[in-house]
Amino acid sequence: MLIDLAEHGNDDFIALRDIAERQNISKKYLEQIIPVLNKSDLLQASRGFQGGYRLVKSPDKCTVGEILRLTEGNLSPVACLDHDPVQCERSGECPTLPVWQGLSRVINEYLDGITLQDILDQQKERYANSYMI
Repeated sequence: MLIDLAEHGNDDFIALRDIAERQNISKKYLEQIIPVLNKSDLLQASRGFQGGYRLVKSPDKCTVGEILRLTEGNLSPVACLDHDPVQCERSGECPTLPVWQGLSRVINEYLDGITLQDILDQQKERYANSYMI
């Protein structure tokens, strides 16, 4: 949904039915995820005849990490990393904690390094290089 808004928005409000049609996603499903996205600083809603949704930030400022944290919660690979500092009573002697902390750091850095604009650019590049004779 957010990629569709990034691609088609141009500061216009886009109706859910249009997104659902283009993305082959149920409008009912989109209606279920809208409340989560509306509570963030990612979307702006407009009601009425010309209503719909648009991105608040430009696509190059919306990271995949930010979106996943909003929709999925914490991206930690193990529950003991859900809190900072780690609250597990065994953290002081846990031999695998540094492994999980490293994995968590890599996951977050990777996802925070990808923006909606990056995804759009990759998509354009893929289609630009696919041609038939």
